[in-house]
Amino acid sequence: MGAVTQQLIQFVEESTFASLPPHIVYATKRILVDTIACALAGIGADRGKIAVKLARRLGGPPESSIIGTGDKLSCVNAAFANSELVNALDFDATPHSPPIVIPPILAVAEMTRLSGQELILAITLGHEAGWRLYSAMSTYMSSYVERATSPDVFGNSNEAVLGAALGVGRVLGLDPTKLANTLGLAGYFCSLPVGKDWHDVKPPKPMIKYAPTGWLSKAAVMAGLLAAEGCEGNRSVLDGRYGFWKFYGAGRWDPDTVVRDLGSRWVSANFQFKPYACCRFFHAQLDCFTDIIETHDLQADDIESVEALGMPFAANSDPMSVTTQSDAQFSLPFNLAAAAHRIGAGADWQDGSVLRDPKIRAFMKKVSIGIDPKAQAAKREDPKTWTARVTVVARGKTHVRETMYARGTPVPGFEMSDDDLSGKLLNSASGSLSNEHAQRVIDFLWKLEQVDHVSDLFDLIRR
Repeated sequence: MGAVTQQLIQFVEESTFASLPPHIVYATKRILVDTIACALAGIGADRGKIAVKLARRLGGPPESSIIGTGDKLSCVNAAFANSELVNALDFDATPHSPPIVIPPILAVAEMTRLSGQELILAITLGHEAGWRLYSAMSTYMSSYVERATSPDVFGNSNEAVLGAALGVGRVLGLDPTKLANTLGLAGYFCSLPVGKDWHDVKPPKPMIKYAPTGWLSKAAVMAGLLAAEGCEGNRSVLDGRYGFWKFYGAGRWDPDTVVRDLGSRWVSANFQFKPYACCRFFHAQLDCFTDIIETHDLQADDIESVEALGMPFAANSDPMSVTTQSDAQFSLPFNLAAAAHRIGAGADWQDGSVLRDPKIRAFMKKVSIGIDPKAQAAKREDPKTWTARVTVVARGKTHVRETMYARGTPVPGFEMSDDDLSGKLLNSASGSLSNEHAQRVIDFLWKLEQVDHVSDLFDLIRR
C-alpha cells in the first residue's frame, strides 16, 4: 500500500479510546446526539418512509435496529434505512458526513455488542478520515467564494464513505491488510459526484440530493464485511496516479492534508449543527429574521416585505416553486414563511399541510432574496462565516439585522449548547417515542463512554 493509505490504516489500527483528547470524546457525543435526533425526525419524512419500507422488505437476520421503529434486520439494511432517515429532512450537521459515517458504524456496533468507548472511537476515526479527505479534495465552498456558484463537478461528502468503512473495519477488528482492502473496496463503491447535476435540476427536486447517503452507508458496511471474508480491494486506492481523487472527479488533491499531524491534531470537531430543517446556506438569514419578528412581536400578517441577503446559492433556480419536501429544504422564501407563521423548525416545517398552505405561499411572495456584498470576502477570510443581512418592513417600520455567523457554528456566542441538542432530540422524537423514553436515550448518549454494550442503546431507540 502507498504512503497515504498506509498512514490512514496505521492511524485506525493504533488509535485507542485513551488516545482521544477529552474535547474530541465530547464532540463525538454531541454529533451522535444530533444525528439520532435527525433520524427520529426523519421517520415522518417521505424519503424516510420509503427507506424504512424498502429495508423491511429486504429484511435479513435480526442484527441491527432501524431507529425509532421496532424493526431489527440485517446490519446492511439497517445502515441504509438509518442513513436515509438522518438526511431525509436536511436537518443533519455540515459537512454532510454524519449520515454517511454514523449509521454504518452504529449498525455493526449493535451487531457486535461494542462498548460505548469503542463506539466513540470508531465514529471519531471515521469522521476524522472522512473530514481530512473532504478537505484534501473539495473545491465546493472556494468555488462559491471565487465564482459565486458551485463547481462544475462536485460531490458533497461522498468521500466520507472511506472514513465510514474504516470505522466499520475498526469495529470488526480487521487487521491492517483487511483494513486496506476495506478502504479500497469503499473507494470503488463510492457514488458519482452528482452535486452539480442535482443543483441544476429545476423543482420538483429529486429526493436523493447531493449524495445518496443510504447507498454510501450500505457500501461502507459491505466493504468491511467483504474484506472480513477475504475480498481484496485496491490497497493503494489513495496513492495511485489514477487513484480515488482522480476517478472521483475531485477538484484538487492535497495528500498532505490527509496525513498531516494525524492523531495529534483533530480536525473533525468543527461540525456546524442545524437548528432549522433546511439547507445550511439559509440559516443566518433565518436567524436574523426570527430575531426581528420575536423582538418586535411581528405576526405574518403584519409583514409587508422581507429582503434576505446571504451567500451566493446555486442549488435551486426556482425557489418559489415548492411542492415536495426536497423543494422546501432548498427554498429560502418557503423557510422564511414557515418561520413567520411560527411553525416548529424541525419536521413540522416540511409537513404536507404546510407545503400546501395558501398562507405560506402568499407570504413567500413578500420575500426577495439576493447576495450580501460582504459575504464572499468574509467567507474567504473565515470559512466559518455565513454573512447575512435581513430587512423587514412591517407596520410601516423598517427593521434590519445583520450577522457574520449562523447559530450552530462553532464560534463563541453561536454554538448550539448541549441543552439545545438534547431539545432537538426531544422534539424530533415526539412522533415515535414518549418524552420519558426520549429522555432516557439522551441520558444514555451523554454517558456513552460508561456503557459496556451499546446494544442497550438500540433497545431504547426502538419504539
